[in-house]
Amino acid sequence: MKPEELEQTLVLIKPDALKNSLTGYVLSQLSEFHTGLSFAGAKIVHVNQLLAEEHYAEHRGKPFFPPLLEYIQGNVHYPDAPDKRRVIALVYRGPGAIQKIRDIAGPTNPHVAREKRPGCIRALGTIVPIKDAEGNVISERMDNLIHASANPTDAEREIKLWFRPVDIPSLMRAYPTEVCEEHFYFKGNQLYTTHEPESVCLLAPGDIVWKSDLEALHALQNGMPPCCSLQAVAAKYLINEDRE
Repeated sequence: MKPEELEQTLVLIKPDALKNSLTGYVLSQLSEFHTGLSFAGAKIVHVNQLLAEEHYAEHRGKPFFPPLLEYIQGNVHYPDAPDKRRVIALVYRGPGAIQKIRDIAGPTNPHVAREKRPGCIRALGTIVPIKDAEGNVISERMDNLIHASANPTDAEREIKLWFRPVDIPSLMRAYPTEVCEEHFYFKGNQLYTTHEPESVCLLAPGDIVWKSDLEALHALQNGMPPCCSLQAVAAKYLINEDRE
């Protein structure tokens, strides 16, 4: 099978799975022996605010958005141990990778997972009520152990959000790349092409980058609508940095 015919998907082993020592169980369930899928990328990530907000961008403005960010950043399960706040990010590849992973993960809601798919991964999760300042339940947070991309569009967006091209071996990359010929810097949610004090260098000449990221940066330079936000481009380059 040609590399371009191998579907890819993002999996996140979330802080609640790590807290409950379920990493080995999850990896076993998703192993090549069970699924026929193989790894294309893997990394341990200390999730910063920018990455968390971009990953859950579709939920901005919803009551459970702030608690969701606290959850994925590990603040909920490791309130007194910031050195343990992490997520394991994985890229799986193979025929039908997205649906295979989602079938093993099970329904998003752990209660539904236990009722309809008692053997799935998320059947081991839980639901936590979210309360307002008066103690009224206004929503709920699903601590469901893992994230799995829902469809090919989401998979591409999420893989490019969590992984730089160089995090994935060249023969295993599913999306087009280019070689950058310019400098791009990031500071205060703004893009610069020259170094500013306290700015972060996102890209430099010679860097291998996702083609879509470069297209987004060029669009922003020229005042055109980008294919994705500057924050989505920048997030992957700030992973495990001490600054945002």
